[in-house]
Amino acid sequence: MSLQREGRLPARAAAITFDDGYRDNHDVALPILRRHGLHASFFVATGFLDGGRMWNDTVVEVLRRHPGPGLDLAGTTLAALGPLNLSDWPARRQALGRLLEHIKYLDFDARQQAVDALAAASGLSLPTDLMMDSKQVLALHRAGMEIGGHTVQHPILACLPAAQAEHEIARGKQQLESLLGAPVRLFAYPNGRPGKDYRIEHARMVQAAGFGAAVTTAAGAARAEDDPYQIPRFTPWDAQNWRFGLRLAQNLRRTGARA
Repeated sequence: MSLQREGRLPARAAAITFDDGYRDNHDVALPILRRHGLHASFFVATGFLDGGRMWNDTVVEVLRRHPGPGLDLAGTTLAALGPLNLSDWPARRQALGRLLEHIKYLDFDARQQAVDALAAASGLSLPTDLMMDSKQVLALHRAGMEIGGHTVQHPILACLPAAQAEHEIARGKQQLESLLGAPVRLFAYPNGRPGKDYRIEHARMVQAAGFGAAVTTAAGAARAEDDPYQIPRFTPWDAQNWRFGLRLAQNLRRTGARA
C-alpha cells in the first residue's frame, strides 16, 4: 500500500491473499506460489491453529458427512430451523446456507453453543486437521510469505463489545508475533463487509494495535487515496479464464466501499 500511495506501484500489480489459516494454504498453495515465484499474504485466525476447527467448518462437515436423509434439531438451540432435509446434495447445500446465515451473526457464545449443538445432534466425529499447525505457519513465513492478523476466534467484530473486539484484534497479532519472532503488519477483517461485519471504529482499533494496513472484502481495486485500513479486494471464484478477466475489469471500475 505504501508503493501505491507513493505512486511507485508497478503497472498491472496484484496482491494474492488467503484468509483463515487452512492447512491447504501450506500443503497446496505454498508449492504453487514457490513454483511461480509469487508472494502472498496469509491472514491467520490464531485460535484454530494446532487442531482447532472454525465454526462454519463444523456446519459444513456435519452436512457433508451425516449419513441420513435428515437431521432433527429438536431440543437444541437451532430447533427453530426445524428438521433439516439432507435427502440429496441440493437439499444439503440449501440447509448449509440456512444454517450459516442463522448462526453467523449470533454473539460469540451463542454461535459456539449452536455449532456444538449441531455437532452433538449429528453424533459424528469431526475432523481436527483442517487448519494449519504452528510449524506450517512458521514455514510460510520462512518461505518469504507475509503472515497477517485475522483475530483469534474469527468473530464478526461489529457484533462484539468494544473491549472484546480490541482484544481479538490485538491478541491475534501478539500470538502471531510470538510464533514468528517478527512484526505482523497486515490485518484482514473477519467476513470483511464494511458497515456490516466491521465499522470505522474497528479500523481505528486495528491502527491502534500497530497494524500498518488492513483489507476488507469490499469489491474494488485499491487506489492511492484509499484508507489504508479499508483496502478493497475480491474473491476470484470463477473457473473460466474469461469470467475471471471480466471480474478483474469490473473491479477496476469500483472504488471499494468503506465503513
